Amino acid sequence: MTRAWTKSDWRHKPRVQMPVYTDPAALAEVEAKLSRMPPLVFAGEARKLRRQLGDVAEGRAFLLQGGDCAESFAEFSADNIRDTFKVLLQMAIVLTWGAKLPVVKIGRMAGQFAKPRSAPTETAGGVELPSYRGDIINGFDFTAESREPDAARMLQAYTQAAASLNLLRAFSTGGFADMHRVQSWISGFTEEDEAQKYREVAGRIQDAMDFMGAAGVTSQNVHQMGAVDFYTSHEALLLEYEEALCRIDSTSGQPIAGSGHMIWIGDRTRQPDGAHVEFCRGVMNPIGLKCGPSLSADDLKVLVRKLNPDNEAGRLTLIARFGAGKVGDHLPRLIRAVEEEGAKVVWTCDPMHGNTIKSASGYKTRPFESVLREVREFFAVHKAEGTIPGGVHFEMTGKDVTECTGGVRAVTDEDLSDRYHTACDPRLNASQSLELAFLVAEELQDRREMQKAAGM
Repeated sequence: MTRAWTKSDWRHKPRVQMPVYTDPAALAEVEAKLSRMPPLVFAGEARKLRRQLGDVAEGRAFLLQGGDCAESFAEFSADNIRDTFKVLLQMAIVLTWGAKLPVVKIGRMAGQFAKPRSAPTETAGGVELPSYRGDIINGFDFTAESREPDAARMLQAYTQAAASLNLLRAFSTGGFADMHRVQSWISGFTEEDEAQKYREVAGRIQDAMDFMGAAGVTSQNVHQMGAVDFYTSHEALLLEYEEALCRIDSTSGQPIAGSGHMIWIGDRTRQPDGAHVEFCRGVMNPIGLKCGPSLSADDLKVLVRKLNPDNEAGRLTLIARFGAGKVGDHLPRLIRAVEEEGAKVVWTCDPMHGNTIKSASGYKTRPFESVLREVREFFAVHKAEGTIPGGVHFEMTGKDVTECTGGVRAVTDEDLSDRYHTACDPRLNASQSLELAFLVAEELQDRREMQKAAGM
């Protein structure tokens, strides 16, 4: 995988969606500082995630990936990390119940600071400035000074990511993730009048946990009841940052991206001969690849061979993002391309990026109904093709924001201005995220019953 590869080889390839720093000396100084910093994640963690994703590829587990569209320096707090982690735990238990399988939990956290943009500039009040590309690159304020790429922001991103990971590791193993505690949070959600249709499922989950407790399976004597494996991920967009945190695993001698457990290549940066593919092909981490409508079957075959030459289950996750009503137009041909290659991949559904619209009130939003429709279409296509729908990938937050319309609490266009806090794309709020988990669990139940009927 790493033959004839060095971590700086991407610099000789065409690059897109990356900033141009006007002070090369300052950039070099930041890169040198980061290269001396400890890695944020470790090779053993990445190997463990690859094994677990291998189970997802083979249908023995399910993947839940979720978190912020773009992490913010200004919004950074322990409460925000806790609340998003809390919702992901609730979603995971509901999905575990539906699938009757372990759920691999990956956050879009502790590194999701950079965002590709559809245009290099934006205009407001007759003034044209560079687009906001995430806090690791430039500032959100619409001023010439704020929008200038600043290499020093990478150091702040590293510090914030390190603090986030420290807290997430504590939450994962320190009792906060106890299944009984998480179940009580789910029950609190279903006690609300709007969510009463999910009470039966929540009751069944509670009955199962009561049975385990009566049988002596508790967090005091079974480690898995009181702790979870939780991993971080982000789009590997800013390659100067990625290269600076790349390390050599002392056990295997392979390079690892030390910035996060899993990194992915975006739909705008997946050129087979481009810089982002070149960097990602050489590191040992699990790699994600966003697959949008413009991806051709031939390019996908090339990318699969480049990114997973040893055809290892768990190495490559294909993240489908087409938009509601369009999945049937694109996903079948990509699935068939992968099957023709005999490639072992995880297929997961990103129902967020293809469903962004401008509301009547002027806000960018995503209708809950469109998100759900794309998930259901994703499952339906895999059923028809006889392949495994391995997971879901959401932009969401644990906060009670009003950025996506719909859901049991019925956020309307008129409500969007109440708590529209995102710096980039609209996110599902806590209630919408958990409701979606209940609805995806229904799809997983159907899949499980079909497998049982087929003797699988």
